[in-house]
Amino acid sequence: MRQHDTLFIGGEWVAPAGTGTIDVISPHTEEIVGRVPDGTTEDMERAVAAAREAFDHGPWPRMTFAERAEVIARLAAIYNERQSEMAQLITEEMGSPITFSNLAQAPQPLGMLQFYAELGRTFEQEEQRPGLFGPITVRREPVGVVAAVVPWNVPQFVTMTKVAPALLAGCTIVLKPAPETPLDAYLLAEWAAEAGVPAGVLNIVVAGREVGEHLVAHKGVDKVAFTGSTAAGRRIAAVCGEQLKRVSLELGGKSAAIILDDADLAASMGFLSMASLMNNGQACVAQTRILASRNRYDEVVDAIAAMVGAQPVGDPADPATGIGPLVAKRQQERVEGYIKLGMDEGAKIVVGGLDRPYDRGWYVAPTVFAGVSNDMRIAREEIFGPVLAVIPYEDEADAVRIANDSDYGLAGTVWTADAEHGMEVARQVRTGTYGVNCFMLETNAPFGGYKASGIGRELGPEGLNSYLEYKTIARLG
Repeated sequence: MRQHDTLFIGGEWVAPAGTGTIDVISPHTEEIVGRVPDGTTEDMERAVAAAREAFDHGPWPRMTFAERAEVIARLAAIYNERQSEMAQLITEEMGSPITFSNLAQAPQPLGMLQFYAELGRTFEQEEQRPGLFGPITVRREPVGVVAAVVPWNVPQFVTMTKVAPALLAGCTIVLKPAPETPLDAYLLAEWAAEAGVPAGVLNIVVAGREVGEHLVAHKGVDKVAFTGSTAAGRRIAAVCGEQLKRVSLELGGKSAAIILDDADLAASMGFLSMASLMNNGQACVAQTRILASRNRYDEVVDAIAAMVGAQPVGDPADPATGIGPLVAKRQQERVEGYIKLGMDEGAKIVVGGLDRPYDRGWYVAPTVFAGVSNDMRIAREEIFGPVLAVIPYEDEADAVRIANDSDYGLAGTVWTADAEHGMEVARQVRTGTYGVNCFMLETNAPFGGYKASGIGRELGPEGLNSYLEYKTIARLG
């Protein structure tokens, strides 16, 4: 068992103020695999104070972008050498299949560090523009102390969407990992210290919701960067709005995969399985609404059912596993509740259902519903599990209408033999990230959502902008 009895504050491993602990439970075995301190408001006060001191008086904000980039590059080099260790740890603590952890859970955070290190080597802090009466200097300065509040599903990916650009900008950070997945954050802290990130620049306190709210509302925090549920995002936005505090929110999704009539179903299923079922369906970008024309509806349902039914369900540490357990018992019960709801709404189960694959572990049978209309709750609400709903459409315009008929707008795909025409469809769907015959997130391109899927963008140069304040200096003479 991995046991930690300290917190990472001010560049040191310090004893917590309280005696409470958080047990990390394996979703596969239901056994304790780790234990960490349960942070208190006093611990969070110390973390914010350390970040505030490092920002107000430390060297980090006063270094050049290129100097900070070199530190980030050192962290990336350490990450690169030990990314397999990170992947295995995430699989152990939250049940992500090891194949997905090796493909995305560890490599994508590494890619973010590498991208921002490279961007920082040439990024200019000041830009000169002509003014009416003399030269104008536009200066980029760090926003200040950042509270990064991250979820459990892709813990390092989401952490790095915030930490990497915030570090390059010159901000200092208080990171609050989710109680379900704190172990990877401890490993990151070790690597950051080894890379030479100055004391107080990155502080990590694992805590529950109440202490997290204390962090978000803290007057010493200049910006909140949050990924999680839309309900929690609304609460955080309200708190930040009251204080006129900078905030970025990456929230939920209910993304649609539009399968056009000319799509090669056999060729599409491999890519669509990743887009729809990645990380056991616990992904905000998952394509969980499958839109099929009435002309090919039964054929698409059969193809989706075969694809889902062929997924090996089991031990997430086994490279052969396609779908592992959900992160917690409450998540298992939540997803099963939606499966029952879909049945009650009149949708038809063609694969899966309420029979659990195993007696032990928080497993749910991967499930496909047919006969779904877009007004059903299973088509409108984020389930966050391996549950897909196949929805019929009349024609292409109807497919676009259904795709857009959602409170969310995070991701989406279109599947077609004509990629150029797929681009035309992509331009009509109001989501932040889209794929034509594929789905992926690129470190050099912005990621975020429309509507209830959030505010702001992460990744790419745009992700750096949200950690910067812009100052205009006019000069005469």
